[in-house]
Amino acid sequence: MASVPRPRRAAHGAAIVVRRAAPAAASRIAIELSLRCRAWRKALPEAAALAEEAARTALAAAKAKLAPVVEVTLILGDDALVRGLNQRWRQRDAATNVLSFATGEIAAPDRPQLLGDVVLAYETVAREAAAQGKTLADHLRHLVVHGVLHLLGWDHEEDAEASRMEALERRILRRLGIADPYCVREVADG
Repeated sequence: MASVPRPRRAAHGAAIVVRRAAPAAASRIAIELSLRCRAWRKALPEAAALAEEAARTALAAAKAKLAPVVEVTLILGDDALVRGLNQRWRQRDAATNVLSFATGEIAAPDRPQLLGDVVLAYETVAREAAAQGKTLADHLRHLVVHGVLHLLGWDHEEDAEASRMEALERRILRRLGIADPYCVREVADG
């Protein structure tokens, strides 16, 4: 899980936009969701809706000072996409479960504030969920929450900041009905 400065949109290449939710009147959050790996839809048909719900819940719970309208892009990709981005922007030649590309943009009064992109790798997320005895839906939502918090400036490089970020993640995930992902759980062997 990593946060890196957001590359220009062209870095992600063309995307299949599954849905673009207009800002809700109360939340003023616009979510653009891009499906770059069909395995998400096949394994978890409700992946787009779950990811959007997790992003909205994280933004609301983080209580960050945001512009009146904010926009986040969620990209449901695969290991190849994430590996390429990880290599290009972090010089790490490996896939990871989630990457966050924060814009660091200050909003103009007449435009939405673009917070950034959260990119998830299907194969890695599915493999981790199975190994940790979690549902794919819960692990997806946890990683979206984690990625959105990175867009808002949260980090976990040092123990103290990691503890604060994990505590906030736990609170957000409880709102979503998801068990504590940091609680050590043993998976019974078949």
